[in-house]
Amino acid sequence: MQQATGPLQGIRIVDMTSVLMGPFATQILADYGADVIKIESAEGDLLRLGGALRNPKMGSLYLQTNRNKRSVVLDAKSEQGRTALLALCAESEVFVSNVRPAAMQRLGLTYEDIKAVNPSIVYVCLVGFGQDGPYKDRPAYDDLIQGISAVPSLIGRMQNGDPQYVPLTLADKVVGLSAAPAILAALLHKSRTGVGQHIEVPMFEVMSQFVLTDHLGGQSFEPPIGPPGYNRLLSPARRPYRTRDGFISALVYTDGHWRRFFDLIGRPEEFLRSAMFHDHATRTRSYDEVYRFLAEEMKTKTTQEWQVGLEKHDIPWAPTHSIEDLIDDPHLRSVNLLQTIDHPTEGKLRMIAPPIKFSATPASIYRHPPGLGEHTDQVLAELAQRAPASPSAEAEVSIQAD
Repeated sequence: MQQATGPLQGIRIVDMTSVLMGPFATQILADYGADVIKIESAEGDLLRLGGALRNPKMGSLYLQTNRNKRSVVLDAKSEQGRTALLALCAESEVFVSNVRPAAMQRLGLTYEDIKAVNPSIVYVCLVGFGQDGPYKDRPAYDDLIQGISAVPSLIGRMQNGDPQYVPLTLADKVVGLSAAPAILAALLHKSRTGVGQHIEVPMFEVMSQFVLTDHLGGQSFEPPIGPPGYNRLLSPARRPYRTRDGFISALVYTDGHWRRFFDLIGRPEEFLRSAMFHDHATRTRSYDEVYRFLAEEMKTKTTQEWQVGLEKHDIPWAPTHSIEDLIDDPHLRSVNLLQTIDHPTEGKLRMIAPPIKFSATPASIYRHPPGLGEHTDQVLAELAQRAPASPSAEAEVSIQAD
């Protein structure tokens, strides 16, 4: 495929992550042009088995989180594999791992180990829990982190029912989205000072920030002035509205929205009579009633009638898409978010393009999601070519490349 054009061209990242959180973060950086070298065992990333499969170890979840990378198979538990991995780190700017710190200690791949061969390395450790706390050795998966960070209980509270997980790998992607800019910040610092560093990205703490930004509420103050929770987001009536023939997502929020909504339904005088509608402070204390009122009104017209009326009165609305609707959305088609590429083993694939636009250094899909170990020989040959600058590195690489 074509060459990378993104702003991170020339940055090499050794990616020893698996499943979703780490690969999601490093794919963002690969989309931006970084040379991301994905280190895999002979069995491959577990996510290769996730989702729909046309061929073994090329599942849809893997395909959507590992394009623009190169796959290298190394056994980090062997002396040869570790030697080759250290030689690769010596030639790279960033090392990223979501292997537990205790296991990295056993492998001899701690920050100090890698810093010994590359003093300016940016070493990124994605962990379940901050290593200074009592949970540091606990297992962490998306469901567990959603649970402990109160996401299911918030959904249950809003729906007056049992706790429920969000039907997305929410924690993995939120933490991945937090890891990517942390890496970029460390690279910026390194470019200014020449100094690398160790970065710890803990899932629980990142998701707790994500949740508590909305819901710390009255406990933002010392002493607390009220309970935690943001009542607008927790209202059981806050959901897409049922119309006469379907659903619509609408947000009647500002004073102007409310005035125009009552014009739309032909009752402008009611807006002026009721403080609950024309006074924002009163509305914030009455969200359950406000949303119930809207829910009842929305049942009186068809979805199409509401779309036309809300658009005419400049009140925010959006269709309530199904997954099928989202894939076929005309706006996404227009901006070419879903792009078709040719894959050497998987045939034609629909890939989700980088959504962020750069005017001078555009991000792009320039390399297909790699087969397991597809680039092992290529990457080790590149290392061997560079090795003569360092006699010790030449010896190390030759062991693995032969």
